[in-house]
Amino acid sequence: MALLPIDTPEVIDLVSTWLSREENAKWLDFGNGVRSLTPAALKIMTQRGLHVLRVYTADPGNEPAGVAGLSNVDHRFKTASAWAVLGVKRYGGTTTSAVSELLTYGFTELGLAAVNAWTVDINTPARRALERLGFKYVGRQRQCHYLDGEPHDRLLFDLLPREHEEAQERFRLQPSRIAIPRSASSRT
Repeated sequence: MALLPIDTPEVIDLVSTWLSREENAKWLDFGNGVRSLTPAALKIMTQRGLHVLRVYTADPGNEPAGVAGLSNVDHRFKTASAWAVLGVKRYGGTTTSAVSELLTYGFTELGLAAVNAWTVDINTPARRALERLGFKYVGRQRQCHYLDGEPHDRLLFDLLPREHEEAQERFRLQPSRIAIPRSASSRT
């Protein structure tokens, strides 16, 4: 897995396509009700210090699998918001590793002291991923996220550098989360 900058028109278009799919966009909020980004808006985001956005790849072959971001990076208060979207569903299991790597970058290179994230209350896989990454539940915004016209709560989480380090150690000790097809299994 690699984290790559979003720096070519082709990659910008690919990521914009992922973010625009209803299956992904319904979980997102880029402010003022914006749930997806046009290629132009995404390009602007990549050029501002307010966002650190990276495409993550899947092994083998380094095919782009999804996008992970640190948004609202505030150097004065040393905070940011983490988010991710799996663009190619067959690479499920790669997102947690990609976000972990981006968090490491945020804490070590950007000097962040805390990172926050949220998920919609009914998005159990996202909640579990945040917990595996070491995020701690800190609260709830009630009835603020609409899906199919119905209000849902957002669950709020945050993460400190030492909690990230502890989660990395736990994550490394667990077996790989990427499923290996039977045909690729070793035979003796």
